[in-house]
Parts: sequence; structure tokens; C-alpha cells
Amino acid sequence: MNASHLLLLIGAYFCLLLLISYFTGKSDSNEDFFQAGRQSPWYLVAFGMIGASLSGVTFISVPGWVESSQFSYMQVVFGYLAGYIVIALVLLPLYYRLGVTSIYEYLEQRFGWMSYKVGALSFFISRVLGSAFRLFLVAIVLQQFVFDGWGVPFELTVVLSIALIWVYTYRGGIKTIVWTDTLQTLFMLLAVGLSIYFINQALGWNLSEFLSSEAFGKYSKIWHLDSLADKNHLLKSFLGGMFITICMTGLDQDMMQKNLTCRSLRDAQKNMLSFSVVLVVVNVAFLMLGALLFIYADRSGIALPLMDGSPKADLLFPEIALNSGLGPAVGITFMLGLIAAAYSSADSALTALTTSFCVDFLGINKRRAETRKRLRKRVHLGMSALLIVVVIAFKYILDRNVIDGLLTVATYTYGPLLGLFAFGILTPYQVRDKLVWVVAVAVVLLVALLANLPAEMLGGYEIGYELLPLNGLLTFLGLLLIRVKRSTSPQ
Repeated sequence: MNASHLLLLIGAYFCLLLLISYFTGKSDSNEDFFQAGRQSPWYLVAFGMIGASLSGVTFISVPGWVESSQFSYMQVVFGYLAGYIVIALVLLPLYYRLGVTSIYEYLEQRFGWMSYKVGALSFFISRVLGSAFRLFLVAIVLQQFVFDGWGVPFELTVVLSIALIWVYTYRGGIKTIVWTDTLQTLFMLLAVGLSIYFINQALGWNLSEFLSSEAFGKYSKIWHLDSLADKNHLLKSFLGGMFITICMTGLDQDMMQKNLTCRSLRDAQKNMLSFSVVLVVVNVAFLMLGALLFIYADRSGIALPLMDGSPKADLLFPEIALNSGLGPAVGITFMLGLIAAAYSSADSALTALTTSFCVDFLGINKRRAETRKRLRKRVHLGMSALLIVVVIAFKYILDRNVIDGLLTVATYTYGPLLGLFAFGILTPYQVRDKLVWVVAVAVVLLVALLANLPAEMLGGYEIGYELLPLNGLLTFLGLLLIRVKRSTSPQ
């Protein structure tokens, strides 16, 4: 496929999203933008959340990670499943009982103003960086395979990508997102399935022959049990995955905002549990695709694409789909899947950032009714501009696999949220609210110090994603130190 064909495909796709936006954003009300009137069907939310959870990072970066980590990512995925069960049984009942718009309002009710702001700020930083990771990945693919040929600079590619998201979300917000996520998830899953089929066909295999092949066996190792010191050890990966899910979904306004649009707690729980099981199956498919990509590349003599002079495994999937001669069907399939995967998370993140900033920092519900809509639209535009700046910055500072970078950032930024919510739910204590920010900053600095210690200083122990529960535990212990004697029942 040439760049003109790809651009036409992208244009047609966004026209479809704009059509959905037109019908879902007619009321242009803050209630629909923030909560979709709490009338979303649970099965629609569940299906759409698959795309929002996976994003363009999973679509490209997980297959690209297979060569270096094989199927060890499944250890993290099984931890995800355990985390979703905790969310369904512990956190969703709490949010529905309190009837919150922003889930961080719980922290204000439980501890006070400063705890509320620390929690909201932790989410805000986490989601800005996480969304930027996802948008960066799709932007470098569009740049390398579409816009470089036309001499368009990377910065303009980023501006255009985020501007398109702003256009179809600025009226309907979360109400639009629930429907566009469903469409985007469908395209993404079709893309993975069809890519597996077409590449197997090119290799002369059917699915069972591929799975039983010696070549697949070289990539399919899941369990790492040799030494607890290894970064990929099962226990560390499982616990890291569980706490990443609790934080990046259960304590994340973006993901919970969709769940809170369901008609009832029971519907939201059905959504969460069904979605979590499907997600395991989908991640297996992504890893199978990754193995296929490296097998095909090896047999066809395809080297890893270069970005700024360095090999980039994240770009192997687009290189094979668009430039290896597999035919237009693979290229079209890939581009639809990539765009769907990337924008299904980016559009909801932009909406969630707008919601959090309006509710948590500007107190929009306390403003005069006639100014609320105008304020929300200004914030939505401002969040778009912020994402543009951060995505462009990543081009010059990011030096690792994107999925690894995303999960590593989560170990720092979600720790204060994990500690605050755990302390609020599991203990009857109040805290000295004005000191909460001191605890949060001190713990993040301590965790950053531990993460950068050479393995030799720790007896060969490699620190992995267990940093997140450690961060939460240290925050919890810090809150114990600033608790007050009078107690109250946990909320």
C-alpha cells in the first residue's frame, strides 16, 4: 500500500467516527459528556473496554516484545485477571455506593482536601504519560509509513492525530466514547485474527501446524521459575500485573468512567468480569501474532526497521504488513487495527483527563450552571494541547520498548493512589491530611532510588513490576505514621 491509499483509509475511518459523534453528541450536555446519563448497556461497555485496555501499545509493542521475552507476558496477564476480580468485588461497590463522578472524590470524603488532590494529581500525571505513550506509538508508525514520504514533520503528524480525536469527542465525551470504543475494538480484533490467518497462509501453515511447529516452540515459553531474582519470575510478574490492573483500571478515572455509565452495580460487575476473561484470550492472540512475525521475518530475511539509526522491534508488525509483499488485504487489516487500537484508548483518555481536571481541580459542579459547558470545552482543548507537547517530547527521550516503558511509568505514578485507597478501605483511621503530599513525594523518590540500584548491590536481584505494590505498601506505611488517634468507620 502506498501513502495515498493509507491516508484515504484513515480519512474514511474518521468520517465513520464523526458520524457516530454526530448522533451521540446531540445534547452536548455535561451530564452526557461525563456520565452518559448512566444508561450504557454493560455488554457494550465490556466489549469497548477491550480496545481501550489494549490500545496501540498492545497492538504493536506486545508482538514486538516476543523475541526478547517470549510468552512471559502471559504471567503479567494472569495477574491482570486477578486484579479485575478485586475491582469488581471491592472497588465498584464503593464507587456506586458513593455515586461519584470522579472516583477521587472518595478520597476527599474519606481523608480530606489534600488527599483528594494528591490522588487526582497522581492519576493526572499517570494518564497524561500513559496516553502519550500510546499516541507516540501510532504517531511514529504513521510518520514512518505515511508522512515521511511527503516530507511532513513528526510534530505535525502528532498535531493532526490529536486534533482528529478532539473533533469527534468535544461534544459527546464519554457517551460518544462508549460507542466508538465498540467499533474500534471490533476492527482491532478482526485485524489480529486476519493478520494471523494471512501470515500463516504465506508460510504455508494452518493454525494447528503453526502451533505445533518447532519454530513456534522457540517463542512460546510462558513460565519463568528459575530464580526469584530474575525480573520475569512468575511471582513478580503475577503480582505486578495484578496491582497494575487494580491501579491502571480500578483506580483510574479513564477506565472507571466507562464502568460508572452502566445502569447498575450488577451490570458494571458483569461488564468487568466478562471483559477480563476475554482479555486473556486476546492477549494470547497478540503473542501468537508476535511469534508469527518473527518467524516470517527470519524466513524472508526481513531485518528490524530502524528508527533514528537504531533497530525498533515495535515497528516489525507495520514493516511486514505494509512493505513485505503480503498483499493489500494485510496492509488494510493492519492499518484499521492500528488506528482502532490507538484511538480507542487515546480518545477515552482525553475525555477522562477533561473530566478529572474539571471535577477534581476546577470544581465544575460548584460553578454557575451557565458557565460549566464553556469551561468543559476550554479544558478539553487544553488537554489536547498538553498531549501534543508530551508526545513530541517522547520522540527525543524514549529509549525502550513502549509497553515496557508504559508499565514502568505505572510503577511510580500509581503508587500513591494504591496506598491511599488501600488505607481508606482497609483501616478505620484518619490521617493528618496536610502531610499526605509529603508521604507521596517521599515514597516516589525512595522507589525511584531503589529502581535504579544496580542488581549487583542487591545480590543479583533484578527489580521488575513489583515496584508498584512496593510503592503502594510504602505509601500505606507512611500514612500509618501520620494517622490520628481518633478513628472512623471505613467508607
